[in-house]
Amino acid sequence: MTGSGWLIAIALGIGLGARHALEPDHLAAVSVLAADSPGPRRGALIGALWGVGHTLSLLACGLAVAIAAARIPARLADLFEIGVAAMLIALGARAVWRARPAPHTHVARRVPGMRALVVGAIHGLAGSGALTALVMTRLPDTGARVSFMLLFGLGSVAAMSAISGAAGWPLARLARRPATSRFLFAAVGATSVALGVAWAWLPVHRILQ
Repeated sequence: MTGSGWLIAIALGIGLGARHALEPDHLAAVSVLAADSPGPRRGALIGALWGVGHTLSLLACGLAVAIAAARIPARLADLFEIGVAAMLIALGARAVWRARPAPHTHVARRVPGMRALVVGAIHGLAGSGALTALVMTRLPDTGARVSFMLLFGLGSVAAMSAISGAAGWPLARLARRPATSRFLFAAVGATSVALGVAWAWLPVHRILQ
């Protein structure tokens, strides 16, 4: 491959990863996490951690599939999608629960780092089927496949960190008032639950056929 070809491949991997981060299920999950700990720096960190978890699980699945020269079974891919749906519903239900009126108590906000990593990893598992199918058919060897997945992950980390960081400032302002904070939690939580139910529909339907 020529020098310009490599530049195009690198740009394509990063660009596809950035676009992948903008999918509705990813944005819904990170929105709930960012609302739980609002602020630009915290939002950027949550997005970056989500991206790291996403990349690690993609790499793990991609390496296994690339080495075995196989594809992820369709039934297993559906189970991964159902896992994402269940996670979205659980995150959303937790946010809605936090939106309920309650006596005021001061709770120190912590960045949900481990939660963001786990959520990203689950999303990575769900997206691994399509990505590994792409790299298996388009790229010639294991080194090229792993390189592409790393670039794809880098794009996801950068895009999600930028998006959640940018959203952190208005979220922090909205969260200052108790009534607005409750509305924020209820809105992002209900959106996450609704998307989780919709996300589960097709894979559950395929499994039950």
